Amino acid sequence: MTPSGPGPAPRGRPTRTATRVQVRGERTRAAIISETVRCIEQEGFVAASASHIAERAGVTWGVIQYHFGDRQGLLAAVVADGWERFRRAIEAVTVPDAGSRRRIESVVEAAWAAFSTPESLASLEVLVATRANGGDADRTDLEVMGRGMHQLGAALVGEGSDGDVRADVVGEVLWATLRGLAMSQMLSTRPIDTSAERLVLVELILAYLDGTLPLGPGRAAPG
Repeated sequence: MTPSGPGPAPRGRPTRTATRVQVRGERTRAAIISETVRCIEQEGFVAASASHIAERAGVTWGVIQYHFGDRQGLLAAVVADGWERFRRAIEAVTVPDAGSRRRIESVVEAAWAAFSTPESLASLEVLVATRANGGDADRTDLEVMGRGMHQLGAALVGEGSDGDVRADVVGEVLWATLRGLAMSQMLSTRPIDTSAERLVLVELILAYLDGTLPLGPGRAAPG
């Protein structure tokens, strides 16, 4: 007869203690990344030293080493977190079923909202500040944002015989303009009102898609 009573716990099942430790570790990691973003936003990249970040986050340097390895690993995590948030925001953009101007305004505002978050700005500032030592990984990170802009360009243009070319142009204009506005914000100690620049961007894209934008030599207006 088999003795009654509970048997051994199944192997491989995480204990409550292990789960709590994991959750606490993830929260600590996220808090350090968030504090690094705030440090870069408030004081600039130069101020984001290992010791200063540890002090601001209320942890020891050993805790940062445990989660990220070193300062470079922490900065890489900041970039990865910022780009992932950006990617999700861009993928969530819905182009309204409306007139051309309303559609373009919606896309420009949604793209800027994704671009101008503290996380996206911090990611861009890290990449700019470390570009001398950058490699393929840095180029890939920037390509994530570039692809997002081109996806929005394609959403505005839609399908058509010249859709691919026009989508590339619109995407590149979005990418270059919003990146420039973000760089200006990075260099300023105060929030910059970019509403006028975004309005000009809307008018530029509208004129290009309507075929009323005068183009330079060698560039034919879309017909």
